[in-house]
Amino acid sequence: MRTTNAVPRKRRKNRLFQKTKGYVGARRNLIRTAKENITRAEAFAFRDRRARKREFRKLWIIRINAACRERGLRYSEFINGCTKAKIQLDRKSLSEIAIADPAAFDAIVALAKAAIAA
Repeated sequence: MRTTNAVPRKRRKNRLFQKTKGYVGARRNLIRTAKENITRAEAFAFRDRRARKREFRKLWIIRINAACRERGLRYSEFINGCTKAKIQLDRKSLSEIAIADPAAFDAIVALAKAAIAA
């Protein structure tokens, strides 16, 4: 009696084609092309999950710098002042405060300036 690989092969192909859902043309329908595209897409996804974190940090720093310069302080001076004043807010929080609550950010800048002067 001859054995076949039908069920596992079908399952493998289905798993593969599930991942290519939304691709166009041969990228979705042909096994070899689909495999190549999935490999590439997963590599980009892995890389960009890390890149996204860097991009957001850059954005927060840009926003904080803009808010600080309106108040007569550079970003590096502000961060130095926050460190000396023992203000333990991360850049994401500082960015949100700068946008949503300018009065609170003014207070933080005042604390940072005082710490630099002392």
